[in-house]
Amino acid sequence: MKRGLLLMLMVLGGLSAPSVSVAAVPETGSKKVYVLPIREDIMPPLTYLVRRGVKEAMEAKADVLVIDMETNGGRVDVTEEIIGIIGKFPGQTVTFVNKKAFSAGAFISFATKKIYMAPQSVIGAAAPVMASPTGGAQEIGGTMELKASSAISALVRANAEKNGHNPAVADAMVKKTSELKLDNQVINEKGQILTLTDQEAARNYGTPARPLLSAGTVENLEALLKQLELSAAQVKRVEPSGVERLGTWINTIAPILLIIGIAGIYIEFKTPGFGLPGIVGVTAFAIYFFGGYIAGLTGLEWVAVFIVGLALLALELFFFPGTLVLGLTGFSLIFLSLVMALVDRYPGAPTLPTLPQLQLPLNQLALAGIGSIVAILLLSRWLPKTALYPALVSQGVSGAQTQQTIADQQQKRLGQIGVTVSLLRPGGKAQFGDDILDVVSEGNLIEKGCKVRVVGSSGHVAVVEAA
Repeated sequence: MKRGLLLMLMVLGGLSAPSVSVAAVPETGSKKVYVLPIREDIMPPLTYLVRRGVKEAMEAKADVLVIDMETNGGRVDVTEEIIGIIGKFPGQTVTFVNKKAFSAGAFISFATKKIYMAPQSVIGAAAPVMASPTGGAQEIGGTMELKASSAISALVRANAEKNGHNPAVADAMVKKTSELKLDNQVINEKGQILTLTDQEAARNYGTPARPLLSAGTVENLEALLKQLELSAAQVKRVEPSGVERLGTWINTIAPILLIIGIAGIYIEFKTPGFGLPGIVGVTAFAIYFFGGYIAGLTGLEWVAVFIVGLALLALELFFFPGTLVLGLTGFSLIFLSLVMALVDRYPGAPTLPTLPQLQLPLNQLALAGIGSIVAILLLSRWLPKTALYPALVSQGVSGAQTQQTIADQQQKRLGQIGVTVSLLRPGGKAQFGDDILDVVSEGNLIEKGCKVRVVGSSGHVAVVEAA
């Protein structure tokens, strides 16, 4: 196998990404609390932070997950994904509305078992809006508004019922057509969207009396933990790594990265030396895995599986051609690693992924496979005719030869007699003078120690026949 390619594989194996940083207090209690901040608009980068934070809390077997909320809202599709992620946490979930939980922030709050609010904080105003062409947001009108409000209201009500909150409150925060009336008191008039202050949300209604929404008003997180009788717990605060937005962009172009990676490695295997195609291919795969790591999907173990697979494939091509076992095993490991790099798995989940989990990576791989075939066909016809080709296939300062030099050597070897140093089935190795070369027979099995004659070449492998 080419040494340059091995070096690049080692670089890929050293791939790392910023981990979720946490700040911990001394371990003075037996219970563990993870604090997950939502302090920005609900957009795709936040999904990565939430996913990694929840997985880390699950791995640590945390007892309580606290959502430290301060947001103006955001996209509904991202909100649904975040709600699903939070729902996988098996312990107690609590939202602390630090200042405001508007729109999507209110949706997420209903997905936790308890809601607490800071003084002068507010929650609500969850009616759906759409992005304005000039920026900002604008109201949805007519039938579209009714459909959007109905769908979102059902989602929020389902989470409210699941976690013991009043679904009528959730409904009034989303739909203008809902009037909220408790104890003969109109809390929200029809035609209005419900928004609650901390005092209004904590007010008791009904028989037996229970809070409208908030379990209480607390000054800060420390007071919240005291209220939950968790003052002595181990507290870890998940902090953004600063690369979530980069991860969003990387995962958007994942199929393109796969196409570049496959095409680059293919060209590298088909050309002598180690050059730009191999560097570009390995870099594309490294960025692909890096994106999955940032998103909280893949671990570095799948990078190792990819490297092993690529190494086995190279052994099949360069050292043991025709064995098939190495090549098939290597290809299977590469395919498995690329799929699992985008499978969203959680601690304690079954070993085998489900079909919904496989849908995204399989779709992307299918798209990348078709794109790679097209790219390779185009490059194989166009690239050798360009002035760029000699630079791409030349090795660097190691003194290796250009394509023309190799072609001249192959011509000079025609008719040379050598001895096989391994069984040819049909690929193997033979010695010609002081040189041991990769050779392949014309389909016949040739035993070790037999004389062979060079009759041609296939790529960079000499074609031989029994002499």
